[in-house]
Amino acid sequence: MKEYIAQRAATIAVYIIENNATVRQAAKVFGVSKSTVHQDVVHRLRAVNPGLAREARKVLDVNKSERHIRGGLATREKYRHRG
Repeated sequence: MKEYIAQRAATIAVYIIENNATVRQAAKVFGVSKSTVHQDVVHRLRAVNPGLAREARKVLDVNKSERHIRGGLATREKYRHRG
């Protein structure tokens, strides 16, 4: 793996952990796709820093388990403002 990819994966993982960020939020901040964020944090980082990968994965798993709730709240807000 190229050094800059390993560094990017670690940087993204730290951002996700520190900010409790979603994949979408991290992708927006770092200017990469959601797929790239997921690939970096879940797969590539495991080879470089397994401990950091586990910590980031915990945050991503919590976000994944809660996303249907956030989606429902967003839909409710959308229709609340339509009046």
